[in-house]
Amino acid sequence: MNPIVIIGGGASALMLASLLPSNRATLIETNTKIGAKMQVSGGGKCNITNRVMDPAYYLGEEYFIQPALDLFDEKMLLAWLAQRGLEPVIRKGSQYFCPHSSKEILGIFQRECSRQKILLGEKVVDVTRKGKGFEVKTDKRTLSAERVVVASGGLSYPQLNASDIGYRIAESFGHTVVKTAPALVGLTLQPEQFFFKELSGASTEVRITVGERVVEGALLFAHKGVSGPAVLNASLYWEKGKIEIDFLPDVDWDAFVRSEKQISSLLPMPKRVTKAFLIQLDLQDKQGKKVTSPELERLKSLCRYSFAPAGTFGYSKAEVTKGGVSTDEVNAYTMMSEKEEGLYFIGEVLDVTGRLGGYNFQWAFSSAYVCYQHLINQ
Repeated sequence: MNPIVIIGGGASALMLASLLPSNRATLIETNTKIGAKMQVSGGGKCNITNRVMDPAYYLGEEYFIQPALDLFDEKMLLAWLAQRGLEPVIRKGSQYFCPHSSKEILGIFQRECSRQKILLGEKVVDVTRKGKGFEVKTDKRTLSAERVVVASGGLSYPQLNASDIGYRIAESFGHTVVKTAPALVGLTLQPEQFFFKELSGASTEVRITVGERVVEGALLFAHKGVSGPAVLNASLYWEKGKIEIDFLPDVDWDAFVRSEKQISSLLPMPKRVTKAFLIQLDLQDKQGKKVTSPELERLKSLCRYSFAPAGTFGYSKAEVTKGGVSTDEVNAYTMMSEKEEGLYFIGEVLDVTGRLGGYNFQWAFSSAYVCYQHLINQ
């Protein structure tokens, strides 16, 4: 009987397999290589974690997220990597990336995981209780396990063989699965916004409000709709209904109405974006000081541009999956199921999703560490 079977070969699974003592775990991965999603993330440089770490950057229950971040935070992760020869570099202000390539962190996991048994190109199809342990069926064999850790991730990147096996296992043991949806993904448009598509490739700084959440950053106009960091983060909180975009954050309107410059030069957007909005607002490009009060009010409507996205770009373009196994039914201090002794859930399969910037990898590593601590003390 295998002491521990880990289902998945992504960030959380690899961290757990790396931490466990030799020959304690059998890891099962559908792909022919481990860490397929890690390899392509962050433009191939893998955004490992963030210097600013807080549950506020996650969609999920703070009471569940905080203990894992307390036990294994970004500083502990960086120290663990440094001990193995990797010194991540900071980009974009606070985000830690591999210096050259995601292969650097994958190389560490390959070395550390070599102490465990790894089954590649093998798909888990079912997990059932058998006596005091479990029976794990794959498309090639049946394994017996004392404990099972579900680290199978979400539904994003179907091209990398993402599947719903983790959710199906959870439901088979009576767990609630919170409705899943693509997250950190672009948003599609209603007909009224189709003119955005003509601006494809242009980018501008915005502030987006979704319900009570506010995110800031770049918005990228794309052929399918809108994307860019601000939109991707906004998608984490959007389900349906309207979002509000401030296309003109921090404009000094007093200076604007005194200026002799043209509107297209005054507004902090690419000129072709400004001109497209002027057409939509039925406004002429003129000097700021010649803008009338009614025209100014029309311009200021770009500070609260409201529309309801038609949908998202879908799982194939989504960085992550939001929703997942309900954290109300998993122990925050062990990652073990509250419904089935010896069954654990870690990483993205849980209903915890972070913003862009390394938050999802940190969650994967932190939740794996919590699970590891409990497993070695059994």
